[in-house]
Amino acid sequence: MNQNKDFDLNFVEIIKLVWEYRKHLAIIAIVSILLTGLFTAPFIIAPKYESEVIFYPTTNNSIGNALFTDLNMRQSDPLAFGEEEEAENALQLLNSSALQGRIVKNFDLMNHYGIDQKGSPQTDLGLKMKKNIQFSRTRHLAVQITVLDEDPVKAAEIANGISAIYDSVKTEIQKQVSLEALEIVKSEFESKEKQVWDLRIALQKLGEKGITNYEEQSRALSEELYKTAADGAKRRELQLQQKELAKYAGEFTYLNETLILELESLSEHRKRFEKAKVDVEKTLPQKFILTSASPAEKKSYPLRTLLTLIVTGAVMLFSILALVILNQLNLLKK
Repeated sequence: MNQNKDFDLNFVEIIKLVWEYRKHLAIIAIVSILLTGLFTAPFIIAPKYESEVIFYPTTNNSIGNALFTDLNMRQSDPLAFGEEEEAENALQLLNSSALQGRIVKNFDLMNHYGIDQKGSPQTDLGLKMKKNIQFSRTRHLAVQITVLDEDPVKAAEIANGISAIYDSVKTEIQKQVSLEALEIVKSEFESKEKQVWDLRIALQKLGEKGITNYEEQSRALSEELYKTAADGAKRRELQLQQKELAKYAGEFTYLNETLILELESLSEHRKRFEKAKVDVEKTLPQKFILTSASPAEKKSYPLRTLLTLIVTGAVMLFSILALVILNQLNLLKK
């Protein structure tokens, strides 16, 4: 109970102290407000405007596989939104040196940010970009590009530009891989075509010798031999033909069956080749844009009202604390 009374008494004393020095505290508050307003004025801290782009990355990396594969065998849907893995990959690409370098070049950020070339320009530029350009992932697994700039139109231009650069850089990376893949698939396809052609030439040479279809010809000769059992001369002629045909039986069977298998393989190689060509020659958007950037109507930085309230509140709290301490010191002296 005594502790509660002491607390009430102390609180009352603080209120009395504040009331006693109310004019001084009011002057401190006014000065704090004026100084905060002065130091956050546009001619000291340039106001910045915020623009943002929000998009979902796509899930497909191969157009050929996405569009020219049986539905039951497709690994990705070209119209599906990306999930956590795609969002993380998109953030990695946005922070990559290839994309960052393209941003600097396309928007001439060295001159736009007024970077001094004599000192450490790359370090200064990196710090400036880190402060004004940010990439993040939303809770719904979308990717957000946020740009701050003193010019609201420029902020929107950079945000939309980064979104377009992301599309082109990712496409270029995929093109590099798909070109190498196309060369490999093309080489295999041409090799398979040559094998099939060689088999056809070999069968054509057998055809020139009269071997066009061993099974049918052998069956026909057997039937003729059965019919001409009484004719010795005709029978001997047919037997010679049958003997000649038998010499090429193994070769014809091997070439014919191999050709059938190789034609099936060639068909698969042709499909792979056509898909690889599509990956090189065609492109699909790499993202689904949810929000495009537009010039902001109000500044986002600095928030002068909020800063004024925070600074004034902190100053007033410190002032009251200082009054309490000084009052206690005076009581101790007495």
